[in-house]
Amino acid sequence: MTRKILTGLSSEAYEHPFDRKALASLQNMPGVSLLLKKINEYGIDRLLRLQSLGSEIRISPRNFPQLHQAFVETCEILDVAPLPELYLFQGTGHIETYIVGVEKPLVGINLDGMEWLGPDELLYVFGHEIARIKSQHMVYHQMAIVMPTLKNLLSSTTLGVGGLIAGGMELGLYNWRMMARFTADRAALLACQDIDVATTTLMKLAGLPDEYLTTAVMDDFLVQAREFASNNFDSVDKVTKILSYTESGLSWVVMRAGELLRWVDSGAYDNLIQQANLDTPEEPEAKEEKTPEEKEGWNFLTSW
Repeated sequence: MTRKILTGLSSEAYEHPFDRKALASLQNMPGVSLLLKKINEYGIDRLLRLQSLGSEIRISPRNFPQLHQAFVETCEILDVAPLPELYLFQGTGHIETYIVGVEKPLVGINLDGMEWLGPDELLYVFGHEIARIKSQHMVYHQMAIVMPTLKNLLSSTTLGVGGLIAGGMELGLYNWRMMARFTADRAALLACQDIDVATTTLMKLAGLPDEYLTTAVMDDFLVQAREFASNNFDSVDKVTKILSYTESGLSWVVMRAGELLRWVDSGAYDNLIQQANLDTPEEPEAKEEKTPEEKEGWNFLTSW
């Protein structure tokens, strides 16, 4: 399959409105500047990089050529340069990827991801992580990673006041991190440029091995995803949503697939692909922004 190189691609062209609103809400919360200052003060960016450098295997064209090539192709398609470093870490029984590093990002994928995913599916998971760089939101993404530790540090050094500030910030970060997944999934689809590949990758992220990905299983999953996306969640209690988002073990792949399908159905994805290689692609008019879910839905902290 020949994929289009999206030269000049802007993250604003595919940014999910939930992501945009949640980030604006987060940035308006008191204490943001304090937390960013503490992250720099404690050298957390460097520490996270050192953890990868000292514990994981760096990928090169020589040691894992197929994995490296998929990563290079992802960055080329999404127009991200310079190329971040790529690392391989131990298996966990399910597919995992991550990205850290504000000034000098690096991406990690575990052994399960390398073994379970095909070349096209690797483009999707790599695209999902590279999207953080495209959006220039790495500082907030990294803040979410270290928030539990940072909250304890602030609580112990500011007589608990910093801990209270960080507690409210933590909820905002949980909400934004979930909403940012929708944007990252769109970037991932732009990387692999095949909704079927995106679907199988999401199902594998949910833990389904390749041998179970029959036509019937995939068709039923798509029906389930579309049904989920058609729901209005305004009546769901906010506490329930908070508890859901703070449960890190939940993949939310059905919800994510539903949002991705809605974007494709709106025609916005096709418009972006057709505008490939334009220096300044116009932001497409996305129909999903006019749905009832757009007003509230799962983006439950925008009014905080």
